[in-house]
Amino acid sequence: MFATEDFPSNCLILAGLSLYFEDGHDDLDDFGFDDYGSECDGIRITAFLDAGQDNLTPLGRLEKYAFSENVFNRQIVARGLLDVLREFSDNENDFISVMETVARMSEDGEPTVRAELMEQVPNIAMFLHESRPNFPAAFSRYLVPIVVRYLTDPNNQVRKTSQAALLVLLEQGLISKADMETKVCPVLLELTEPSSDDDYKIEAVAIMCKVVTMLSKDTVEHLLLPRFCDLCSDARLFQVRKVCAANFGEFCSIVGQEATEKLLMPKFFDLCSDSLWGIRKACAECFMMVSNSTSPEARRVTLSPLFISLISDQSRWVRQAAFQSLGRFISTFANPSSTGLHFREDGALLEVPRLFLYIAYIPINVSTLISNEPSHTHLPIRMAVPHRPQNENFNSFNYWRSPLPDISGELEMLNCQTSVGVLEKDEKEEEEEPEAVYVNLPPAQVQVLSAALKAAQLDSQSALLSYILEVLIRTLHFVLIGTSMDYCKYFLPNVIPQQLLDQYLSMTDPARAQTVDTEIAKHCAFSLPGVALTLGRQNWHCLKDTYETLATDVQWKVRRTLAFSIHELAVILGDQLTAADLVPIFNGFLKDLDEVRIGVLKHLYDFLKLLHADKRREYLYQLQEFMVTDNSRNWRFRYELAEQLILIIELYSHYDVYDYLRQIALTLCSDKVSEVRWISYKLVVEILQKLYSCGADDLGLNFINELTVRFCHCPKWVGRQAFAFICQAVVEEDCMPMEQFSQHLLPSLLSLSSDPVANVRVLVAKALRQSVMEKAYFKDPGCAYSDELEETVMALQSDKDRDVRFFASLDPNKGLMDTAPLI
Repeated sequence: MFATEDFPSNCLILAGLSLYFEDGHDDLDDFGFDDYGSECDGIRITAFLDAGQDNLTPLGRLEKYAFSENVFNRQIVARGLLDVLREFSDNENDFISVMETVARMSEDGEPTVRAELMEQVPNIAMFLHESRPNFPAAFSRYLVPIVVRYLTDPNNQVRKTSQAALLVLLEQGLISKADMETKVCPVLLELTEPSSDDDYKIEAVAIMCKVVTMLSKDTVEHLLLPRFCDLCSDARLFQVRKVCAANFGEFCSIVGQEATEKLLMPKFFDLCSDSLWGIRKACAECFMMVSNSTSPEARRVTLSPLFISLISDQSRWVRQAAFQSLGRFISTFANPSSTGLHFREDGALLEVPRLFLYIAYIPINVSTLISNEPSHTHLPIRMAVPHRPQNENFNSFNYWRSPLPDISGELEMLNCQTSVGVLEKDEKEEEEEPEAVYVNLPPAQVQVLSAALKAAQLDSQSALLSYILEVLIRTLHFVLIGTSMDYCKYFLPNVIPQQLLDQYLSMTDPARAQTVDTEIAKHCAFSLPGVALTLGRQNWHCLKDTYETLATDVQWKVRRTLAFSIHELAVILGDQLTAADLVPIFNGFLKDLDEVRIGVLKHLYDFLKLLHADKRREYLYQLQEFMVTDNSRNWRFRYELAEQLILIIELYSHYDVYDYLRQIALTLCSDKVSEVRWISYKLVVEILQKLYSCGADDLGLNFINELTVRFCHCPKWVGRQAFAFICQAVVEEDCMPMEQFSQHLLPSLLSLSSDPVANVRVLVAKALRQSVMEKAYFKDPGCAYSDELEETVMALQSDKDRDVRFFASLDPNKGLMDTAPLI
């Protein structure tokens, strides 16, 4: 039997261990316990603080049970520490006493007690942070030392619990920088010493790699980076090297380019050639993060050959990981100044201003140009002009760019003569695709440009030099080395190494699926937008065949992946390439399986807005096809269509909206699934707003009459309820002048105030009280409907249904209650 100070209970269950007592129920009343077990509800763990037979104070009782000889008692106290702190948080002296008790309890010899206490530390820390003005001092003094000490606890469960608690505290920002540097990091460094116990070392490396992402760059670089470099070369414990390899990218991201290239890159090379394939696989998986932390030169010269070695590794698992990372690695070569695109903070792709593009597309080494002698003067320049011969092969290198302006006057003023002038543009031919003409700069122009570049380095503020450089920017559009060479082979080394592209293009080879990964084509499809962004529009021809191969892959998952990203690719390629190469594939996806069609449907607006108006209009006839699905129960497909149509309305004229989208919207409003119907009612409101904002009042009135017949006079109450919803939305969105609303919609809405179905009257009351009567137009005493509105609302306030009365009386300025359950 247990001692008399034990927590009495008929059945005590802790950690799977049942403890049975024969004590009477009276004892339970003394301590405030009804019962305790996994099946019990409402148990108050701190019941031991209540007055009992011992006549002790609550603090005395806490002391008694916190250091009881019974392990179970101590466990209960540890588990209830958060509630104990709440009990004593109002008195500073009591609070300190409890914290002192916690510190002493942390030295308990029973591992389960220490583990229970550590599990409560994050919750206690959050409580202190929210309720104690001196939180940092109390937490740092009492709890941080416990967490740190438990990292070296001899019991494995206690160590694991402390590691988990430490991560939570870091994620919540509850441990100060000073405590991390002076208390936590020193312990991690001690545990990762060469002489440290193997188990401790492996655990410490893992926790070090996890906390590094939550520390500052200075802390990582000065305290942890040297030790991490040593651990990467641990010859005895492969587990240590594997953890380092798996987290190598995080270290590189934190410490930055200089430390990565100077200290980490040699270690990364060693790990990539480790004898264990699991370590090499981990390196392949983090290759993108490492690459992002290096300079373009190191990426090209050093990392690319290293990646090629991984992609041809003898282990299939390593090759598989490398191919999965290949597209992501290639994407690190992307440069906004050369791709013409950059990512906004919200993830949207935007075009770089064209002025900067002109600068970017001058692949000339500036120092070479400055030191250029007059004898080496034939620099091939490419300019865009509006015509291209019909019998010559058209090079698409620059066809998507606007023609350069006529700058012959500026060049003449600078005494610069060119061998070929720039043709004048005809306004009627402004939209035609420009052709490229190759010109050579004579010695005089080279000298001028070289001088401008030299002077710019000395005086960048000079107005004259700024003008000269502007001429340079507008003149030196592209530099090529001749027409006889294969353009792709010439230009790509300036973007990505050819070997990387070759390996990427090989991912559609059926042999790869057999020797590397059965889903390799899916990985290729997933990363294709990133590769296309890196190569730029001018190199799309290098990827076009691969994209078409993926688009016809027999695996629907591959096609689905492309369908979900085709709108992003359209942004990357621009309108002309999209119309020529993506639209046919997009059309194919529209007729594919629902699993593929949903990809284009979710981003239908994003894709259509990139097309020219005439091409976009062709899809009006195909939108109806989205109403048909492989499985009629796939209502989310129709819901998505309604959401997209709400966005698409802005892309079409009010005539097209009325003729095409109106019919689809009305069909969706009759859907069997309520979620589809209610999003469709919002679509109807958007259509009304479009018609009236464009001045098409006659079309708007026709639509209103159609809605009145279809919904207000609907024999089913859900249709009449929908009419009330639509009326309220029309008012709230100001879709039409209130005068016309009062004439064409309000009378029908008021007629529903006496509807036999309460749920209809609820929405009528809500629409009138919260929206209609709040409009200034209806508050005007001269409004013809003001009296009728007041009478209707008063009648609804006396309605027999409680919900109707509530919404008819609800103050519109108060929080609006959700009526979704009534719909």
